[in-house]
Formats: sequence, C-alpha cells, structure tokens
Amino acid sequence: MPALRTALLQSSGELGDVAANLKVLDEAAGRAAAAGAAVLLAPELFLTGYAIGDAMARLAEPADGPSADAVAAIAARHGLAVGYGYPERDTERHGVIYNSAQLFGADGSRLAHYRKTHLFGGFEAKWFTPGDDAVVQAELGGLTVGLMICYDVEFPENVRAHALAGTDLLLVPTALMHPAEIVPLSVVPVRAFENQIYIGYANRTGPEGDFEFVGLSVLAGPDGTARARAGRGTDLVLGDVEPEFLAASRAENPYLRDRRPGLYGSLV
Repeated sequence: MPALRTALLQSSGELGDVAANLKVLDEAAGRAAAAGAAVLLAPELFLTGYAIGDAMARLAEPADGPSADAVAAIAARHGLAVGYGYPERDTERHGVIYNSAQLFGADGSRLAHYRKTHLFGGFEAKWFTPGDDAVVQAELGGLTVGLMICYDVEFPENVRAHALAGTDLLLVPTALMHPAEIVPLSVVPVRAFENQIYIGYANRTGPEGDFEFVGLSVLAGPDGTARARAGRGTDLVLGDVEPEFLAASRAENPYLRDRRPGLYGSLV
C-alpha cells in the first residue's frame, strides 16, 4: 500500500473573514496537491478564526452550509481530501453551537464530521456545546482515518479509543496556546507511540485576541518521532504516513496486546 502524503496547514488566516480563509485554504490545497499530498488538514475553527467573540453565533453554519460546499469544491478541484475546523450551528436545537471538524474526500464527498468532546477553558464553554461521539472515522487511501480536535488529544482515553477502533491516522485540527508547547513537542508524539498510530496535529499561529497560538504543528509517527514539524510561523508542512512501517511498528510494540482491560474498570 502506498504512503499517504499528509499536509498540515499552520495558519490563523483572517480573523472573522470566512471568504478570505476559504481563499487561504484553496491556495494551500493547490500547493499540497502539487507536492503529492492526498490529504490537507487545517486548524481548529479555521474558517472563522478562534477569538471572534460575539461573532461566533453569527458566523456559525450548519454542517451542510455554504462554507462546507466551498470546501467540498476545493477538495474536488485539487483532487485531495481536506479536513478543517469550523463553528457548527445545530439546525435542530436553537442556539446550540459545536466546535466541529469535517473531512471531505478528493471527490468532494463528506467523509466524516466530528464535534469536539472536551471543551477547553471558559471561552469555549461559553460558546460551545460538547459533542458526545468520541470516535469518528473514515476510510482514506486504504487507511482508517479518525478526527478529533485540539484538547481532545490530551486525554489518553480518547486516543486509546481510536487505537482500539482501528484508527491508523488521527487528524487533529488545533488551536493550542502558549505556554502549552509541551503538547505538540511531547504529548502528541507520545500519544502516537503508545497507541501505535500516526497523528497529524495542525495548529494556529501567532496572536489572536487574548490568545497566543504557538504553531509547532506536527505529524507524529508510531515510533514517537516527528515525521514533519512546523516552526512558530505560518507554514505548510508535509510528511508521509507509511502503512508498511505502521504494520511493522505494531508487530514490534506490545502495548495494545499486553493490555489487561479487567484492571481498568475504575477509570470509567
């Protein structure tokens, strides 16, 4: 099975300007496709910006809204899958907004939709309702791809649930702030190693309102190494998810085989 080249867009785009951010995504998709990428991942709340305050309710869209149509068209035009974060308005529950992510395939079809399950801090708690589905997956290039968002990956139970469900590549749109650099530098590679998966972690960058996003986006491999790593500024980094290496690593690493679930009942 060929490697799945994965592109991570590290950018904060334009705060509150969905049209401008769609243009940034389109340009990044063109660059990623030209470099042979099969999937592009943009950060958390990429379409609107993170620190948009009261504009959150105004800019939130349904999962099948006009911005989703625009992203589907970008994916189809450039022939690669595209994942991104956005604020989702629940059309059936008035006033409910989710911090969500979607993945569209290279043909423009929706492959997966996820609502963030662990909200971070008072800002997110004010605007968002947490999702209830921890494991959301899709098939891409012969691999099982999972979705989660930022803070979710910091809970080991979340990532272990993906590993047990067969996820090979976990895509994580992110808005990680200073001083939590330990997450992309250490936690994400460790999560990949202990669960024997690849993790693509695409972060925002620079100041935004009261927040300072740290960049450091990373594609971490099952050996716990960074297969691709961004710096602090706007960037597009690419790395390969290698199925043969993943299979060999899983054969050598005994963590999942040596688990004793009967001992862990107190965790839940």
